[in-house]
Amino acid sequence: MTNPFMTRSLTIIDDLSIEERKFLFEKTHLLKKAIQENDTKTIDSFRINDPDFGIYEVFLEASTRTRESFKNAAEFHHIKLSSLAVESSSFNKGESYADTFNTLSGYNNSIFIVRSKLEGVCKWLEDEAKLFAIRNGLKRKPAFINAGDGKHEHPTQELLDEFTFIEDKNFSTDSIHIALVGDLYHGRTVHSKADGLLIFDKVKVDLIAPDDLAMPANYKNKMLENGFEVREFSSIEEYLNQSDVAKIWYFTRPQLERMGERILKKQDELRATITFRKEFMDKVPKGTKFYHPLPRHREHPTIPTFLDETELNGWERQSINGMYVRIVLLSLVAGKVGADFKGKIADKAAKRKHITEEEYIVKVDPKNNAVEDERFSEGVRPIQEGIVIDHICRGDDPATIRRHMANIIKVAGLESGKGGEWVSTSKKDPGVFKGIIFRPGKYELSRAWLKRLAAVAAGCTLNIIKDGKITEKYRTHLPPRIYNFDDIACKNEDCISHPKQAEGAPAIFYRTHDNQYACQYCGAVHTFKDIWNV
Repeated sequence: MTNPFMTRSLTIIDDLSIEERKFLFEKTHLLKKAIQENDTKTIDSFRINDPDFGIYEVFLEASTRTRESFKNAAEFHHIKLSSLAVESSSFNKGESYADTFNTLSGYNNSIFIVRSKLEGVCKWLEDEAKLFAIRNGLKRKPAFINAGDGKHEHPTQELLDEFTFIEDKNFSTDSIHIALVGDLYHGRTVHSKADGLLIFDKVKVDLIAPDDLAMPANYKNKMLENGFEVREFSSIEEYLNQSDVAKIWYFTRPQLERMGERILKKQDELRATITFRKEFMDKVPKGTKFYHPLPRHREHPTIPTFLDETELNGWERQSINGMYVRIVLLSLVAGKVGADFKGKIADKAAKRKHITEEEYIVKVDPKNNAVEDERFSEGVRPIQEGIVIDHICRGDDPATIRRHMANIIKVAGLESGKGGEWVSTSKKDPGVFKGIIFRPGKYELSRAWLKRLAAVAAGCTLNIIKDGKITEKYRTHLPPRIYNFDDIACKNEDCISHPKQAEGAPAIFYRTHDNQYACQYCGAVHTFKDIWNV
């Protein structure tokens, strides 16, 4: 029987379906119980037990719990464990991530555990490793496990968090009411919860952070899109002054190492809003548990040490659970466990299928309309032959329209030749602005050119003019994907695909639920106007 987990990568939490995660947690519960009871037969059923099976830890950022729990998990499995000496590696000679990891995968390493400040790095390495394995006839493509990438995600932390929550709820996934407290802007562990908490049927999330540390809009919007009830509070004190208080609190530390000078100047003020104090104890509902991905700051802990001996302490067991969860994850990826899984497998391609098949360049009936002066407000003269791109950025302000028309002209290769461009209003909507680009002459318009136009000028109409009449007319809509263009780029400088990183990862964007574009690698959200690097 084929094992659906074998060689699978975990780059974001959504790489595992809800059913796959529940299966992982069932196995984790079984293993944890077996270890506690010294049930050697069950324990051995999880062990990879192959000295030639290679796992490689590559930590380009500091870590204690994630690194050491994976190390101990590997030792449990009786397999080959290596760790890259980053300080003396060829990273310091300017070698790319792809070249480094392709080299290591050629040394019989099957799983890479990677922590990096670069966001989306595991997704990029997975794509490159597949091609490398094919080129070199490797029997097994390596799998990549994201151990935290910048402020993007931390999927294995999310797994152990979910397991701990479910364990505390007697393995019920009916509902959860959780308060996320702290640095929600930089906290990759809370970002993973935007999709991770979907494992519960009903989700209520309270976001507790001052404006400077608030949850980024794209993750908050994803929570809303996923059907979560979301509330926001600026401080713990404000939160406790209302009656509907969650019994699960998840703290994150202020990540000062990622903050600018402006924020650092008011760090004491910010810390005060997200640090639990003794006077709050009486306002916390009975049965409440506090969790924290750790580390906590020794001088400024958001969950102070006086809480260690209280019933609120859920973070210590949460940390211990990390090893159990990661042991099982390695068992699954190695193919030792998982052949008996019968549920739904994560399929991102299927999720996007309904939009990737959409037609976004629509040919419409021109009705032999004459190009008449009265259609426009700024003295545009009719042309006898050429193209008119109309309704550009309709509804935006004139300055925004002019800036984007400059982008369209470059992207569509319309810099040369006669013609012009105007910001106009119609007689029907005199207060609504739109852009118009005119180019007289003969134009042979390919499908590839039309795709570029749709990507850079979604929502416009393209009119083909001959003998003073519109002979062809197209309407462009937001494409489901924007890719394969050299002049697009993710604007997140920490993304593996950003030109600054010089990794060669191509910019790829998928349309979101609210008609924006998310980077395939880091998840950063852009409008279709923002992605052009011209």
